[in-house]
Amino acid sequence: MDRFTAMINFVCVADAGSISTAAERLGIAKSAVSRRLRDLESHLGVELFHRTTRHLALTSSGEHYYRRCTRLLADLRETEESVAREHAELSGVLRVAAPLSFGLMHLQPAINAFMIAHPGVTFDLNLNDDETDLVAEGYDLGLRLASLPDSTLMARRLAPIRNIAAASPDYLARCGTPQHPAELAEHDCLIYSNIPETQVWGYTDERGRWRPVQGRRRLRVNNGDFLREAAINGSGVVIEPTFLLHRAITEGQLVPILTHVAWPEIAAYAVYPQTRHLSARVRAFIDFLAQRFAGEPYWDRHLPGSGTGP
Repeated sequence: MDRFTAMINFVCVADAGSISTAAERLGIAKSAVSRRLRDLESHLGVELFHRTTRHLALTSSGEHYYRRCTRLLADLRETEESVAREHAELSGVLRVAAPLSFGLMHLQPAINAFMIAHPGVTFDLNLNDDETDLVAEGYDLGLRLASLPDSTLMARRLAPIRNIAAASPDYLARCGTPQHPAELAEHDCLIYSNIPETQVWGYTDERGRWRPVQGRRRLRVNNGDFLREAAINGSGVVIEPTFLLHRAITEGQLVPILTHVAWPEIAAYAVYPQTRHLSARVRAFIDFLAQRFAGEPYWDRHLPGSGTGP
């Protein structure tokens, strides 16, 4: 028995969920796939799958063997690619999912620069504020703006994402400038609806306690750009990430308020499935983003609360 071929056969069956689909992907007969699987189980002395008439499911031994096999095969592919890429340019398709506003403002110029540096790489990009299932939809990489919970995804932190409160000069002239978060109860508030309000409209006090903030809800919408433009037009107070507001602030369209307050801070992460082999182009793109966003993000420079701000 060729153990390398048997491992590839096993992983393909596990990923496909059926013998027939695995046979189609491998381009061989179903009987050959079944024979390789039986030979492997006989060699290991364990059952790797629970078998029913319609479905195959990994046993506990099969799950353990699958994790080890995918790592071994990924290491082999990475070794081959590391040798090959010394003499070849990066090429192929990168499928990436990212939040809409961050993608338009900050990922778009990064992708343009990467494509210029690597003309053989093409992108299939999905910009959507709803969280994409990377495994189910076949994406190589996702960009997440979050405080990441435990998950099956691997993650690399790229940059801090901090929030800031702001309003237009016109709004503040009409309604006054709040000096304490509690005073937002008397102000029109513009709220992002794609995450719970408590994750943004709240702050950490000097004793490290979380304090929710109540305001007059003037507008709720699931797009940060829409909220920023509403704030610029004088509709109320907004609390949003600095990567969305920095340009409007530096151009004087919005004025930071309550800058002494510790609003929530999250981070930007590059995430990818544990079991998915990272090709050379994916690794190169993650490294490129990490270098581009290293240190203090350019959108935080010269804003209140930043290292170079006033």
